[in-house]
Amino acid sequence: MVDDVELPPWASSPEDFPQKSKDALESNYVSEHLHEWIDLISGYKQKGNGAVGAHNVFHPLTYEGGVDLNSIQDPDEKVAMLTQILEFGQTPKQLFVTPHPRRITPKFKSLSQTSSYNASMADSPVSPGEESFEDLTEESKTLAWNNITKLQLHEHYKIHKEAVTGITVSHNGSSVFTTSQDSTLKMFSKESKMLQSSISFSNMALSSCLLLPGDATVITSSWDNNVYFYSVAFGRRQDTLMGHDDAVSKICWHDNRLYSASWDSTVKVCSGVPAEMPGTKRHHFDLLAELEHDVSVDTISLNPASTLFVSSTKEGTVNIWNLTTATLMHQIPCHSGIVCDTAFSPDSRHVLSTGADGCLNVIDVQTGMLISSMTSDEPQRCFVWDGNSVLSGSQSGELLVWDLLGAKISERTQGHTGAVTCIWMNEQCSSIITGGEDRQIIFW
Repeated sequence: MVDDVELPPWASSPEDFPQKSKDALESNYVSEHLHEWIDLISGYKQKGNGAVGAHNVFHPLTYEGGVDLNSIQDPDEKVAMLTQILEFGQTPKQLFVTPHPRRITPKFKSLSQTSSYNASMADSPVSPGEESFEDLTEESKTLAWNNITKLQLHEHYKIHKEAVTGITVSHNGSSVFTTSQDSTLKMFSKESKMLQSSISFSNMALSSCLLLPGDATVITSSWDNNVYFYSVAFGRRQDTLMGHDDAVSKICWHDNRLYSASWDSTVKVCSGVPAEMPGTKRHHFDLLAELEHDVSVDTISLNPASTLFVSSTKEGTVNIWNLTTATLMHQIPCHSGIVCDTAFSPDSRHVLSTGADGCLNVIDVQTGMLISSMTSDEPQRCFVWDGNSVLSGSQSGELLVWDLLGAKISERTQGHTGAVTCIWMNEQCSSIITGGEDRQIIFW
């Protein structure tokens, strides 16, 4: 029983106290400063120089890994150490080693605040458009995903002789580059609806493609163990990287680093600066890390901040890596058979994987635990997702919309005749291109 509580002067009643506390916690001010709290509790200011500078240091025993209890032989000393740990408590696990981004907060006011908002904006040095650009981008993404069940087929073109394996699009959306098992890289103009160029690097299948920032160079991976660099402006091969002992299955690029997965059971991380002019300067690459696997690696993916990495194998194992230390965080055997596709959620908290067993598995990145699993009657070969909803391409050529929270399939749309093999979505989440075994690309 609590006999008496004295409320602070700003609370007019017992009911007003929790209401004002709730309003404060949910206010824009708290949202705008939330990242500072994350930095202290589980971020880069939890340990090291950042913690010292922020006066955020605690007893060494409170930190994860601060003492190895198994190495203490004296039972009395071990009990004393355990008691001390229990008395102090333990700091949370450090999740981030770089400053956490600030939360995007809405800048739009309610109608009752419009007049005072406009008056304050008149004196503001920042224009309303500048202030709310990120909010509008996030709102457009949310709106697009809310309408994902209303997906409509726009145009389709048969431009390859075998299955399409990769799609990448120029920043302005006008040029679409595709790779195929027919060993060609093709450049298709969305504006003229014409095939602009077709390039063959070898007589073996190409497995994936991506555009470097600036849209001047396309990188493709091949079953002939090589990675090829193609100059868009000069229309020819710029360079070849012979990096693996077996087929290269997938490539990623971020911040002048190339990540390549191979059937030789490795993922290689190379740093490289692209050639400025074809023929005048070759790409120079240095091997930074080699991530070893037991069997062939079929697909890889980076998180948005490029601090985490997921790789998956033909035997159904999903591996989550910390890129800052090049160490394996979790190894999760969650599929029976090959893993078709993997991707991090936008907030990097979860990984979604699809497999030949028809399962969609959601894995918690922090713990490595499988937190949910849904099954379809056929493999889902590729997908895009926003953390809650999934748009996947199936073995039969259908596009399926999954509601992960409701654990159900919301919509089915027939697209390709044969498996959907790859899928691309623009940054605004409003435009989608799929490629299939039927040699077609479809615009949605």
